[in-house]
Amino acid sequence: MLGIKSYAGYIPRYRLNRMTIFSSMGWLNPAIIMNAAGEKSVANYDEDSVTMAAAAGQRCLEGIGPAQVGALYYASTTSPFRERSAANIVSAALGIEENVRSADFGSSAKAGTTALISAIEFCAANPDLSALAAAADCRIGKVGSVQEMVFGDAGAAVMVGSDDVIAEFDGSYSVSCDFVDHLRGSESRYDRQWEERWIRDLGYERIIPEAIQAYLDKYGSRIEDYTKIIYPCYYGAARKNINRKLGLNPAQLQDDLMMECGDSGSAHPLLLLAGALENASSGDKLMVIGFGYGCDILGFTVTEAIDHYKDRLRVSDSIKREAELDSFTKYLAWRDMLPVEVGLRGEEDKITRWSMVWRNRGAILGLKGTVCLACGTRQYPPQRICVNPDCGAIDQMEPFRFADQGGKVVSFTSDMLAATINPPAIYGNIDFNGGGRCMMDFTDCAMEDLEVGKAVKFTFRVKYYDRRRDTTFYFWKAVPAEEVPVNG
Repeated sequence: MLGIKSYAGYIPRYRLNRMTIFSSMGWLNPAIIMNAAGEKSVANYDEDSVTMAAAAGQRCLEGIGPAQVGALYYASTTSPFRERSAANIVSAALGIEENVRSADFGSSAKAGTTALISAIEFCAANPDLSALAAAADCRIGKVGSVQEMVFGDAGAAVMVGSDDVIAEFDGSYSVSCDFVDHLRGSESRYDRQWEERWIRDLGYERIIPEAIQAYLDKYGSRIEDYTKIIYPCYYGAARKNINRKLGLNPAQLQDDLMMECGDSGSAHPLLLLAGALENASSGDKLMVIGFGYGCDILGFTVTEAIDHYKDRLRVSDSIKREAELDSFTKYLAWRDMLPVEVGLRGEEDKITRWSMVWRNRGAILGLKGTVCLACGTRQYPPQRICVNPDCGAIDQMEPFRFADQGGKVVSFTSDMLAATINPPAIYGNIDFNGGGRCMMDFTDCAMEDLEVGKAVKFTFRVKYYDRRRDTTFYFWKAVPAEEVPVNG
């Protein structure tokens, strides 16, 4: 049986109320009041599409581990690199070995579903291996635009394979065409779109229903056979027209999360799929649709194994665990849309020495240290000599991954003089559970959230951005741990 083995969604901690945007920019474009309901999810200043894909992948692999993964496919329309494999960065962050296949998918909002289809095809050809499709986007609309109102930041990951399947793959159908709704050139940061009515009438309302009907004809099924229809479309009127054309009843529609986080681009179909699976029952049939320069349709049937897949952080939990971003100017600064003064320390040259990164790639990207084979002492960063004074063994080490171990706060402080666009910088010493210590930055928290002995987990984040060379350096940071609810 081929299908989904695991899934996860990642919605960043911060939310920006759309009325906050309107109150700042409504003078320029009063029409954006039509999209001012709800809130959008906002990636932290140290997050991008790579880190959000890694966060979703880390959740997806909980209780499974990376050893089974034979392929990792990364999808995004906002990869921070034009020529560097982001899939390889995500793979290394997840602790996946280097003898795997990887690929980057982009240039279309349906890149996430296309990556998922490719992962399924990989597993069909390699039934003893699993594949992970991880998607994330951090799209930027011009200030005062509709895109700024509706775009949200998020990531999602789906693991597929042939064993322990919680949703069996039923089939797929794809349409590929140069229907230019959204466009961003190679030198552009901001999304550009054509006239909205044309996108609605000839895009969403024509391409999606025709693709769905072709899928139903291909597999001899009916739309009423499906428990949930999952598709992104932030045009409310177009969504209603599509539902009417297809004859869908309200119970069949998966919530599009527009009020909670907004449209997350290539990640959105997979994020909505994760939301559907967390409430699914055995026998439910799901149809997942990705739209953008064509359309992907995928069908799944939920198996009895879904009943044993409940005790983990869910999409709905991510929605509840939010912090308000009450400053529109802070959002602009985080997205580098507003120049800010960070002091002379911010002018330090942050050159990345790639030979050093290569030699230490396990420690940097995978948070890998060593464990002494003679006495069991764990050490980070990797060492040749055991630090245990009662041991001192030389060259008796094997790699050990700390990223999934968790730890406890030993010390912490805040620094208002550090060069950061999210002052104060908070950092301190962490003791890894089971041994080992490291100094780390804290993120997604305030000083009052920390205390000595508090449990933390580790998250893959942007360490710094080298503006002069247009490159991003990644490392791990500590976040106060949250209890994973039991949803049995």
